[in-house]
Amino acid sequence: MKPILFRDQVKLYVNAGDGGDGGAYFRREKFVPYGGPSGGDGGHGGSVIFRGDVQTDSLLDLYDQPHQRAEHGEKGGTNQCHGKRGADLIVKVPRGTVVRLDHKEGPVIGEILADGEELTVAKGGKGGLGNVHFKTSSHQAPREFTPGTEGEKKVLWLELKLIADVGLVGYPNAGKSTLLSQLTQAHPKIAAYPFTTCNPMIGTLEFSDFRKARMADIPGLIEGAHEGIGLGHEFLRHIERTRLLLFVLDMAGTDGRDPLEDFESLRDELRLYNPELAKRPFLVVANKMDGPGAETSLAAFREATGLDPFPMIAELGEGVERVKNTLHGILFGAEPPPELF
Repeated sequence: MKPILFRDQVKLYVNAGDGGDGGAYFRREKFVPYGGPSGGDGGHGGSVIFRGDVQTDSLLDLYDQPHQRAEHGEKGGTNQCHGKRGADLIVKVPRGTVVRLDHKEGPVIGEILADGEELTVAKGGKGGLGNVHFKTSSHQAPREFTPGTEGEKKVLWLELKLIADVGLVGYPNAGKSTLLSQLTQAHPKIAAYPFTTCNPMIGTLEFSDFRKARMADIPGLIEGAHEGIGLGHEFLRHIERTRLLLFVLDMAGTDGRDPLEDFESLRDELRLYNPELAKRPFLVVANKMDGPGAETSLAAFREATGLDPFPMIAELGEGVERVKNTLHGILFGAEPPPELF
């Protein structure tokens, strides 16, 4: 069976550490004739904390380890020594992780959007009190102590919405993966059949001025994706946090497709999934311009939409540099955003 290399949803069971019990001890030392209670407090239990990590792009590690437990606090010792506090459990998660309680539709308890941002999802229990706290003038040898409290135990549902500057959108076999490999150092699977890419792919655009941007290839979008048809419905959430959409159209009309109809259909799918995407800036790439009829289709597309796509042959690298320079200008403010939907 082919291994799964990407996970953007996972159910997680988190257990914070229990607080340690208070100690019930008495001093028995030479030259201390009266002794007395000396039990220390128990240590607090460790909490479970999610931390955003720029180097993590998937929830795969958590899928393989769904049970996450922090350390328990230790029992209080003699001579009023506090028990050792349980260590917090730091769980690295990708930026863009949404944390829900109990299930997919549960309430959102937090989101992690930045590298190093932390979210405490389960608090550790408090340590108990030692018997030294119960000493009074009339009760000088107390044996009472309090137990530590239990740490929080929760069932969480994690959903990843990738944070990227540019999202590649297009029908299967339009050339998105090829374009991603030309613009970045990503190495997606490329083949001459639809649905070659089965998971979102992330690449990093590196510009000559050393600035960088993240680009995401959103696979599998077809008509009806917002209703759960095809593979795309599993990954539409990743488009929500892109700053700019890059529509990749097969202008040669491979497999009898019409690039204008594809463009309008893709726009509709995004609108129906999330109306906010209708306000997102976009560019259009006219790929496979070396195919028969591509020039005619491009002229018809320009006339029908009033848009001016970027002609390109991604497989040969033709037109790639112009798109890259334009993206640099838009992302870093050198020119105004393109026309909206």
